[in-house]
Amino acid sequence: MTQIELAGRGEITEEIKKVASGEGIDAEVIRRRVSAGRIVIPANKNRSIRVVGIGKGLRTKVNASIGTSTDIADINMEVEKARVAEKYGADTLMDLSVGGDIAGIRGAVMDAVTLPIGTVPLYEAFSMAIEKYGAAVEMPAEMLFEIMEKQCEEGVAFMAIHCGINRRTVEMLRKQHYRYGGLVSKGGSYMVAWMEHNNMENPLYEHFDRVVEIMKKHDVVLSLGNGFRAGAIHDSTDRVQIQELLINCELAETGREMGCQTMVEGPGHIPIDEIEANIILQKRMSGEAPFYMLGPITTDVAPGYDHITSAIGAALSSAYGTDFICYVTPSEHLGLPYPEDVREGVMAARIAAHIGDMVKYKQKDRDKEMSRARRDMDWQKQFSLAIDPERAREIKAKRGNGDSNTCTMCGSFCANKILSGMFEEDKKGSDKE
Repeated sequence: MTQIELAGRGEITEEIKKVASGEGIDAEVIRRRVSAGRIVIPANKNRSIRVVGIGKGLRTKVNASIGTSTDIADINMEVEKARVAEKYGADTLMDLSVGGDIAGIRGAVMDAVTLPIGTVPLYEAFSMAIEKYGAAVEMPAEMLFEIMEKQCEEGVAFMAIHCGINRRTVEMLRKQHYRYGGLVSKGGSYMVAWMEHNNMENPLYEHFDRVVEIMKKHDVVLSLGNGFRAGAIHDSTDRVQIQELLINCELAETGREMGCQTMVEGPGHIPIDEIEANIILQKRMSGEAPFYMLGPITTDVAPGYDHITSAIGAALSSAYGTDFICYVTPSEHLGLPYPEDVREGVMAARIAAHIGDMVKYKQKDRDKEMSRARRDMDWQKQFSLAIDPERAREIKAKRGNGDSNTCTMCGSFCANKILSGMFEEDKKGSDKE
């Protein structure tokens, strides 16, 4: 049985206990939310992994995406990227490989880390179709389900499945005269091309019950992918994106009722004044299914800095109720990320998630402790509280240590050093809070 089915029977599974312990929340609360579909636990029965809970009342989680392209397919680099993502605190990992030995790369990555691994099965299916039949549009529909089954058996913990693309949404895309940024989802564009070429419905939508049964068999979380997500600010929250969101929310509820853990994916490029509305829509239409936000990137004119544009959007998304965010690296829109890009992307997303959780859960104690450590010039305490202690130590060491208390930013003009001891009684009072 799946986590949601066991929770519905009143059972507190070992996975629920681990999530409860890690989050500091009563296990019965976690059980009720898993049963209601408001929390998912991606823990495939076929692979032993670090247990992570995603959803209502839990710390906002961060996903790091890696994977090869048809131009760069270096298995060793992908393994290194996976290890970097785990080292710097990603909660999950997605392998989005489309080039080279896709199955071999996935296996090597899964062997290298303990994180739950996600995939987009469409990628491997269309890649195989190109190799076997010469074109992605010649893919037999059955190949999609075979690939899904195979990846589930290997231990993939969650899958982005593009079920919300159907004949209606494709026609809506045509009627609104396409888009400024086109379609940016690889899986989405390939599926639309397949449907148009074959004049057929999306088999993942038409045979949704079969998708669910495959996921249930291995207790894989079904992440309802947004193939029509906006890839440009001026395409955000358009009719086709919202139509797909509506379909995905309905399917999330259907899958949940069938005993499958489900979550819904959110838009990619979106201005900050539309973020809250998108989250409200998703949460209300899906019965509070966990929301997986891709980015979101909040301006289109900052290539090389999209980890920053995304962190701005992710912080707001987390504050408004998003449960799970996918990082963006500095190389977004420019090229395949390298290991150093993965580190930057993970840290930017983790900072954004923390900022959002400060608002969402009123969790500001860590920041208060950091303030006191800075006031008292307690460097070791500051490093221990830092989201990235390694980077903080690197920067301080490179710029000289000042004296035992100060740094080289102000040197002898350090504001806290100037007033040290002058308000000792007031300081003691504040420390008792």
